[in-house]
Amino acid sequence: MKYDVLQVLGMVIMVVCAQALIRLLIDNGDRGLLDGLPGGFLPALLAYTVLTAAGVLLTGWAHSRAKALRRR
Repeated sequence: MKYDVLQVLGMVIMVVCAQALIRLLIDNGDRGLLDGLPGGFLPALLAYTVLTAAGVLLTGWAHSRAKALRRR
């Protein structure tokens, strides 16, 4: 059950951050959730990229752990 929750959490993080990353690339002035982050465009771009990658990795890891336990 905990791997299912982690997989869903990873997917949510990935979707929200990927959408914000695309929005940031299209409109440089709209930094979304990270609007309070100091430094402007580049730190927000890097933060969204890292968070999107973390969501992908968390989702993949949780899926593989659930598969190893024969839950998938």
